[in-house]
Amino acid sequence: MVSERESSQFVETASGRIHLHQVGEGHPVVMLHGSGPGATGWSNFGPNLDAFAERFRVIAPDMPGWGASDPVSYEERDHVAAAIQLLDALDIERAALVGNSMGGATALKVAGRHPDRVSHVVTMGSGAPGPRMFVAGGGPSEGLKVLHQGYREPSRENMRALCRVMAFDQSFASDELIEQRYQSCAAHPEHITNFAAGLGRPRRGESTLEDIAAIKAPALIIHGRDDRVVHFEAALRLVSTIEDARMVLLNQCGHWAQLEHADEFNRLVCDFIESASAATF
Repeated sequence: MVSERESSQFVETASGRIHLHQVGEGHPVVMLHGSGPGATGWSNFGPNLDAFAERFRVIAPDMPGWGASDPVSYEERDHVAAAIQLLDALDIERAALVGNSMGGATALKVAGRHPDRVSHVVTMGSGAPGPRMFVAGGGPSEGLKVLHQGYREPSRENMRALCRVMAFDQSFASDELIEQRYQSCAAHPEHITNFAAGLGRPRRGESTLEDIAAIKAPALIIHGRDDRVVHFEAALRLVSTIEDARMVLLNQCGHWAQLEHADEFNRLVCDFIESASAATF
């Protein structure tokens, strides 16, 4: 069993000190968490690490501005640069990037702009540029409104609302996860303040259509049919734009496919990375 404490370590980069969990051996797989208040590499991917560590060297960082990593302001936040610096600090030439939501946006942008550093791309619940086809109106989704409120007021009540809107199966909005997210916010109030300062301003780190069209690495796009944060139409845009892509749409699944359908997610992604290995490793 992967231990949260024993797998924990820090690396120094030009973007500051990055905290991460690292286990296993083999081809590197970097798992990038989403943007919610209290999110960390462990909260997004802790239940997946055992399965991945049996086959790969897996790294789950807290990106700058989250978890135990150094804080960054809205203006300083550059997760693409941070991801490349993290690979350099760990002496990784090429890695598979697996990203949830914001982490998927980072993975897509890195793959489009630094193709020599990315062997595979996997996204879960990630957005895509372009007009909305199936969702009426503008502005943030129901889930993003709840996420933003969690940054404006990071109370236990709002962490509960956040966990509930993220998951289709409400058992995943457990008291343990809610308390974990709340304590992460309380331990790092500077992260909350810095992110909240960017609300209402242009979102940072979003990929352009040109970035996505430039991706040559094999891509696996996973999305929940019941995602209330990012509609699954985004997955349709991604799979129609990336040259070597396939899509899996999961029914009875919200924004956290890797948690709600952990066994299927682990099998799908591990098999995908290994099956595409001949052309990429």
